[in-house]
Amino acid sequence: MWFLTVIQALFALAVSLGLFGVGVYAFRRWGPVGLMKLTARTDRRMQLVESLTLDAQRRLVLVRLDSREHLILLGEGRQISRLEEAGRG
Repeated sequence: MWFLTVIQALFALAVSLGLFGVGVYAFRRWGPVGLMKLTARTDRRMQLVESLTLDAQRRLVLVRLDSREHLILLGEGRQISRLEEAGRG
């Protein structure tokens, strides 16, 4: 009798892992594309141009907003300073 219980438990495990595998496959196949279609916009005003890690706590970020570029120094969860540039000449 315990043999049937073990077989039933293994069968339930196989079905559960199979359903999980099908879900992972479906997400990889169609998930990211569907999410990108929902969030993709072409009329964005702000664009990340470049990011440079200085050390473990600080990062330089160059952001373009409309036609102006802003160089931002970020560190430990806060903005340290910001430099503005009128555009590339």
